[in-house]
Amino acid sequence: MNKHACFTSNVFRLAVLALAIAGAGSAIAATTTASATSTIIAPINIAKAVDLAFGSFAASAAPGTVTLTPGGTRTVDGGVAVIAASPSSAAKFDVTGQPGFAYSISVTGTPLTSGGNSMAFTPVSDLTGSAATSGNATAGLLTAGGTQSIFVGGVLSVGASQAPGDYAGEITALVNYN
Repeated sequence: MNKHACFTSNVFRLAVLALAIAGAGSAIAATTTASATSTIIAPINIAKAVDLAFGSFAASAAPGTVTLTPGGTRTVDGGVAVIAASPSSAAKFDVTGQPGFAYSISVTGTPLTSGGNSMAFTPVSDLTGSAATSGNATAGLLTAGGTQSIFVGGVLSVGASQAPGDYAGEITALVNYN
């Protein structure tokens, strides 16, 4: 056998040996696996339980305010006289979702209008139905049962000699998981 044929034969043997070793597994390669998991949580929901009602009051020649706490206590200031027998109530929104999850809260309100007349409305909210007269809850935490309530009162700005009428507006409460 000549040198060239012997060399070619040895190269061929090495190539076959390398393929056999690679096919059997290489000492410098390794393989493993990892688990892939996912959890689907309950969607967050919000539902109105109670509407906000400032009740009836009388306006005078001087401007004033009607304040309703998230706990439902009504007070008046300035040129406003409350009608005692007129019921009032803070709004209540019930939040449901994944137990123990945190969420953000945004509460906004529109002016209350009657025909072409309006009164500015500033919402006041919390999670306990407190006597707060300013501020808004911005975050909540769902209980072990996956619930929590948001209470909304507010400050209504009554103009001097505000026109009589039935005034209405809206409160929007938005919640999102953090």
